[in-house]
Amino acid sequence: MPDLSEFAGLPVVEFPARGTEEERLEQIREQGGDPHAPASVAWRLRTSDGTMVIHEEGCGEHVARFLSMVDTEQVRALVIGAWGYPSDGGPDAFLEALIEHADKLPNLRSVFVGDIDFEESELSWISQSDLAPLVAAFPRLEELTVKGADGTEGRLGLHVPSHGCLRSLTLESGGLPGRVVREVASSGLPALEHLELWLGMEDYGGSTSPEDLAPVLSGEAFPRLRYLGVCNAEKWAEWVPVLAEAPVVKRLDVLDLSLGILTNEGAQELIDRAEAFFGLRKLDLHHHFLSEEMEERVRAAFAGSRVEVDLSDRLEPEQDDDEYEPYYYTAVSE
Repeated sequence: MPDLSEFAGLPVVEFPARGTEEERLEQIREQGGDPHAPASVAWRLRTSDGTMVIHEEGCGEHVARFLSMVDTEQVRALVIGAWGYPSDGGPDAFLEALIEHADKLPNLRSVFVGDIDFEESELSWISQSDLAPLVAAFPRLEELTVKGADGTEGRLGLHVPSHGCLRSLTLESGGLPGRVVREVASSGLPALEHLELWLGMEDYGGSTSPEDLAPVLSGEAFPRLRYLGVCNAEKWAEWVPVLAEAPVVKRLDVLDLSLGILTNEGAQELIDRAEAFFGLRKLDLHHHFLSEEMEERVRAAFAGSRVEVDLSDRLEPEQDDDEYEPYYYTAVSE
């Protein structure tokens, strides 16, 4: 089963893809949903469990059934789960059906595409699609989260020429291509406040460099940005000098550098440039490989700054044999 239980501050309720109308309504009620008061939940649509069991309806049929049974004019949040085998192709059929019927979802504010857990598909295997047409079809959309990028195939797209309402964009990936980051950075998103990028590993298609994010780091791309996440990064240390000089950092509330490969070497880079980050409200460094001594040194570097530094989840590198170098890993790769 997908592991998302809450989205956009709402409990997730699955719209069933099997059964008669009465059976489906009963399943919805059992989950705490109400088709006549649908604004109180986020609705999950999926036609597969990602493995061998495919539900009786295709994506287009499933969307049509949802539109016919739920008062979709009130729906505020949608979650898209597995669409057949997630590694064999993106959610094109789901997206096309939603775009075709966008007028029936006038109050849609939040969308999650790819609510697929590791039992259904490894993160780096999830194929995505060009999501820019979906964003364009819903001009009042405020939040978009995308899970999976299939970086080796490069099908994910997200260049949005103009959208005045999108405030939050999160890309969760085991390997995020630089091309996608350049598309995001060149999009016209004047209301964007939260940008969270999971960069991932080079072996899984992660090729994002600081140069790809240059328009964002300069502060010119998204003037309202207050939260920047450069997360799940393999080459953590290369980002610190660039961020320390980035004009955008001066107006951020939160800089999220969590989930990546933060070692003592990278921490020293951070300590050497700590003052550049003193204007933050929070610096998130959780999931790291620092020694206890280095962890204390980082805390000391920020002790008088009023910056909340999250150094939770200290880990040890993997080391199977003393003859080999220790292996450091991002929180999410495959």
